[in-house]
Amino acid sequence: MKAWRTVEPGVLAESDVPVPTPGEREVLVKVEACGVCRTDLHVIDREIPEHRNGVIPGHQVVGTVVARGSAVAQLQVGDRVGIPWLRSTCSVCVWCRQGKENLCPNSRYTGWDADGGYAEFATVPEAFAYRLDPSVDPVVLAPLLCAGIIGYRALQRANLPRGGNLGIYGFGSSAHLAAQVAMRAGAKVFALTRGEESKRLARNLGVEFVGDAVEPPPEPLDSAIVFAPAGAIVPFALRATTRGGTVALAGIHMTDVPSLNYTQDLFFERDLRTVTSNTRADGLAFLRLARNLEICPAVRTYPATATGEAVNDLRNGRTSGSLVIVH
Repeated sequence: MKAWRTVEPGVLAESDVPVPTPGEREVLVKVEACGVCRTDLHVIDREIPEHRNGVIPGHQVVGTVVARGSAVAQLQVGDRVGIPWLRSTCSVCVWCRQGKENLCPNSRYTGWDADGGYAEFATVPEAFAYRLDPSVDPVVLAPLLCAGIIGYRALQRANLPRGGNLGIYGFGSSAHLAAQVAMRAGAKVFALTRGEESKRLARNLGVEFVGDAVEPPPEPLDSAIVFAPAGAIVPFALRATTRGGTVALAGIHMTDVPSLNYTQDLFFERDLRTVTSNTRADGLAFLRLARNLEICPAVRTYPATATGEAVNDLRNGRTSGSLVIVH
């Protein structure tokens, strides 16, 4: 099959590789669409540690089950499924037992520890696959599987009060989905970002305010989420947040956060929190919410042969919203 693999830091190359064989508890999926995530960039550019040499990235995968392992109990050939970032956990550590499997020290991830969806076929453990509606466009579903789920978890971590003011720093794939969820819940969203394409997307969604990340918003924020992987933004987000507010950092990678001034940035019980992956419960909850609220990503599609172009467009900020590879 055709697949795009990491060959050296920053380089993704098309290769001919064997179709993977599913393990006894896995299914083989024929890929229909795969979202391009900033985490894929972190893997390709080695901004996070290499876990597998020559890995095939991609963890927002929509496809059809074409083969099953011998111990697969529920999924059937022909089922539409989603392959997400979280691929497996140990199920026995203290975090797994507490329902915090996203913190499992032995967790593994699609497109990092195991080959992902920048390919014609991919495998996934049955227990970590999401059943998806076969009547929905796979291009619409793909960004929900990471951008949407992580945005949802970031909203939970941000403690946004009902009808509150939410600042969103960086307005890419995850941010524009989280904004839709927040606005449908009655929040006022302030998009604080530098890219003109991203600002245009925010305005098209009808957010309350669009401005630059380093400028204070016109109203104090009750909560803020930093989606941009830029630590320099964190002090600006904290200073924009009111007393008792919360700032959540949503990325797996971020440049260094500068020194914080205790009185100016943290006092008055402001909380600074991080987001680490997600649980399967997060995924199920968000996918139900997305269906009920009709959350829809703004998508730019690429043929599978242009996977490298899609990655470069994301790297260079030439697009907004979600990028999806289509087979």
